[in-house]
Amino acid sequence: MDIKVVNFKEKACKIKELHKYKIIAQMNNYHFKLVKTKREFIWHQHPETDEVFIVIEGTLSIELREKTLVLHEGEMVAIPKGTEHKPICKEVVCCLLIEPAGTANTGNAGGVLTDTDVDWI
Repeated sequence: MDIKVVNFKEKACKIKELHKYKIIAQMNNYHFKLVKTKREFIWHQHPETDEVFIVIEGTLSIELREKTLVLHEGEMVAIPKGTEHKPICKEVVCCLLIEPAGTANTGNAGGVLTDTDVDWI
């Protein structure tokens, strides 16, 4: 196995499209996925797993039913499994997500925003 250092900013520069998740590393059955996004997402939850958001560039808001979280560059949050949430990016944000391999970005909601074409970069 070839062990390499992963630089988040270098990987982010390789992402040219919005809303396309890219795997940058794997640990056991967990994928580390980068995405550049600028949109109001949908309400959804992940019944089987927690989800971690780490902001690499920009500002990300995550609406919860009882409050809104605002994450700035270098900040993170772990959303517990079963918690409804809706990410909102009013500007382009690069975010690192950590979740089990095969986890759908739309969780239990499904629909046209589900990204099933996740590549390694």
